[in-house]
Amino acid sequence: MAATRLLLAFLLLLLQAIAAASSDAAHLLAARSVLRDPTGALASWGAGSGRGLPCRWARVSCANNSAAAVAGLDLSKLSLGDGFPAALCSLRSLEHLDLSANEFVGPLPACLAALPVLAHLNLAGNSFSGEVPPEWGAGFRSLLVLNLVQNLLSGEFPAFLANLTGLQEFSLAYNLFSPSPLPMKIGDLADLRVLFVANCSLNGTIPASIGKLKNLVNLDLSRNSIHGEIPRSIGNLSSLEQIELFANQLSGSIPVGFGGLKRLHSLDFSMNGLTGDIPEDMFAAPSLASVHMYQNNLSGHLPATLGTAQSLYDLRIFANQLSGPLPPEFGKNCPLMFLDTSDNGLSGPIPATLCASGKLKQLMLLDNEFEGAIPVELGQCRTLIRVRLSSNRLSGPVPLEFWGLPGVYLLELSGNALSGTVDPAIAGAKNLSKLLLQDNRFTGALPAKLGTLTNLQEFKASNNCFSGPLPPSLANLSLLDNLDLSHNSFSGEIPRDFGKLKQLSQLYLSDNHLSGDVPSELGDIIGMNTLDLSNNELSGQLPVQLQNLKLTHFNISYNKLSGTLPVLFNGLQYQESFLGNPGLCHGFCQSNGDPDAKGHNTIKLIVYIFIAAAIILLIGLAWFGYKCRLHKINASELDDGKSSWVLTSYHRVDFSERDIVNSLDESNVIGQGGAGKVYKAVVGPEGEAMAVKKLWPVGVASKRIDSFEAEVATLSKVRHRNIVKLACSITNTVCRLLVYEYMPNGSLGDMLHSAKRSILDWPMRYKIAVNAAEGLSYLHHDCEPPIVHRDVKSNNILLDAEYGAKVADFGVAKTIGDGPATMSVIAGSCGYIAPEYAYSLHVTEKSDIYSFGVVILELVTGMKPMAPEIGEMDLVTWVSANIAQNGLESVLDHTLSEAEQFKDEMCKVLKIALLCVLNVPKSRPPMRAVVKMLLEVKEENKPMLKLAPLSI
Repeated sequence: MAATRLLLAFLLLLLQAIAAASSDAAHLLAARSVLRDPTGALASWGAGSGRGLPCRWARVSCANNSAAAVAGLDLSKLSLGDGFPAALCSLRSLEHLDLSANEFVGPLPACLAALPVLAHLNLAGNSFSGEVPPEWGAGFRSLLVLNLVQNLLSGEFPAFLANLTGLQEFSLAYNLFSPSPLPMKIGDLADLRVLFVANCSLNGTIPASIGKLKNLVNLDLSRNSIHGEIPRSIGNLSSLEQIELFANQLSGSIPVGFGGLKRLHSLDFSMNGLTGDIPEDMFAAPSLASVHMYQNNLSGHLPATLGTAQSLYDLRIFANQLSGPLPPEFGKNCPLMFLDTSDNGLSGPIPATLCASGKLKQLMLLDNEFEGAIPVELGQCRTLIRVRLSSNRLSGPVPLEFWGLPGVYLLELSGNALSGTVDPAIAGAKNLSKLLLQDNRFTGALPAKLGTLTNLQEFKASNNCFSGPLPPSLANLSLLDNLDLSHNSFSGEIPRDFGKLKQLSQLYLSDNHLSGDVPSELGDIIGMNTLDLSNNELSGQLPVQLQNLKLTHFNISYNKLSGTLPVLFNGLQYQESFLGNPGLCHGFCQSNGDPDAKGHNTIKLIVYIFIAAAIILLIGLAWFGYKCRLHKINASELDDGKSSWVLTSYHRVDFSERDIVNSLDESNVIGQGGAGKVYKAVVGPEGEAMAVKKLWPVGVASKRIDSFEAEVATLSKVRHRNIVKLACSITNTVCRLLVYEYMPNGSLGDMLHSAKRSILDWPMRYKIAVNAAEGLSYLHHDCEPPIVHRDVKSNNILLDAEYGAKVADFGVAKTIGDGPATMSVIAGSCGYIAPEYAYSLHVTEKSDIYSFGVVILELVTGMKPMAPEIGEMDLVTWVSANIAQNGLESVLDHTLSEAEQFKDEMCKVLKIALLCVLNVPKSRPPMRAVVKMLLEVKEENKPMLKLAPLSI
């Protein structure tokens, strides 16, 4: 009887499990039906022999056996998209849910909080937006891991999540929360092991209660606006392995106590405002391997415990106010690999033990007061790849073996008092790319072995005492871009083989004792923009071949040149390039009183006048002939025979092809680009203005872009208020015209970066950003197949009479079908091109999103993508660097009169731009999500967004 009961109980449990499995299968299939699954990763669900057994399905796991209810669902990295499938909230036995690294959008589901046994929830790397549901703070009875990293969440930082006292991992980093403090109750999460809330707009101070988290292993509060002092209670967190507090606004001194953290591996306090001495016990932590304290205001001497550090391999303390010596045995007891103490006031000798472990790779000690000789022991450090010792007080000769370190690509010794010669052992430095020796006391001749350094791109040795001839072997350095040997005592002639240095852009040989002719071969270096040969003893005539160069800086003053100056050097830009050459004359040379010479020069002058007149006459005839041919071509193209033109309309038009053709007068030209000229045409009975693009004839060599097919294929089928409308195309056998709606306010680029920029206030700029985003969202999400623009930039966003924005110029647009298209060449414009083009020519919509992010940065900062005021950086790099150093507000366009009034809005839009320009394409939000985020910037849009569908 008992056995029968047991059997019945077992069968009942089995039937319940089968029923649960069947129910869960239905929920999974319901979830799949609403998901966008471009790769078909879930296509096998419900098929084959496991039709009703979800535990056999891909990415699904169960707790006990194949008939049990679903306990785990791992759908990470599958490119799944659209909103969260609510059916997943019906999986009552679900313990583990991982939807990370997909393309989910829309709000977070409140229903997840009701799942009774959910322990692990990972939604990182998606585009979920809006606020964290308040229901989450009261639910999740079993939740241990919560990971929402790198989404688009907004609103107040969800302090109520500190109520989930069972949490072990709390990761909300890289979201768009409003400025909020870290919850004071964070210390109540007694089991917490990971607190990862970097880049969450946190402000306020670090609560002292954080010291109660005895199990905490990883503490990351970086890239926020947290101020105040580092609480001493952090020193009580005995389980800590990693502390990341960089890029905040912390002040005060570093508290004592970190040396007692036995498990501490890495510590980063960089880019704050910390002051005072580094605590004596800082480097006593036995496992401490990486310490970053750069860009603070730390002062005083380095603690003695640095010399006895056991595990340290990475120390970066640059840009502080530290003084005194490095511990004499630093490096002897630890596996030091990276050391950067630059921009401090450190002094004393360089410790000979820095490479005692044989692992040192990067050594940066520049801009200090180190003195004495370079240790001989560093010459035996074969692992070194980057050495920067400039701007110190080092003296004496460079150790012989130090010259020939085989892995070093940067050797910077400038700005010291080093002496001796450059040893031929430098031939061993085969990897050397930059050799910087300027402002020292080196003597002797340069060794011919320098010519074997085939990777050398920059060689600067100015302001030394080098002598002897210039080594002809330098002409073998085919990659050399910058050669500066000025202010030395070199003698002899400039080697003619220097003309083989085709990559050379800058050549400085001034203030030496060079003699002989200026080699005409220098005129073969077409890319050279700087040539300085001044203050030498060069003689003879200036080679006419130098006229081939497009020099922005040219100085050959104070030599012994003679003869007539080549005609192209008579311009005002060169008026100070030839001073101190008394034998050099402009136009024709005077004769010093010799009557025969005077007559000869008079004849030469008359000849020059006749030659110049002949040249002018020939140019005039050629111009006349060109205009005649152009007139004939235009007459042919615009032939009166109406039958020769074919008008293909894509919208209803009230004009004829003859109306358009008759408007193509040069007085109506409003623009010109790589594809052709653009005319304004007023046509039709209502006098409607149209923009007419006349494309360059096929095969014109100087106009390489042929956009006709691409523009017609794209614009003839798209219909959207924020895409410029193509009314029709008009063609004949030799001419092709595209007729668009006319946009009276021109391009955003012209409006934003000209004297008209004051017209664009912040509300206008915000409207333009939303309009352009909606246009791109339509191309990416509503066209079938999706269309990638490939040249999104401010000059391709046109403005109508009300400053509404429309995306234009589809000459390089591509459809991408089921996957990324591979291009043979890079399309796009400098400053807008996504970084993945550096290693791939695959085209996806993510490249458009990057380019659009740059456009948003233009709107927020008022800066061009590439501008002289930001130096060699592009706008993305400049913005990122300034935000890291000075915060979001430092890059806003403060020329806007209402910048203070709209500061919060501008910061929110800036954060959206930063998401769009993330280096990893997968991390960039889809355009549909960008539109939603931009609309959410204004509070009045939020109620509408809750009612409206996500598709724009």
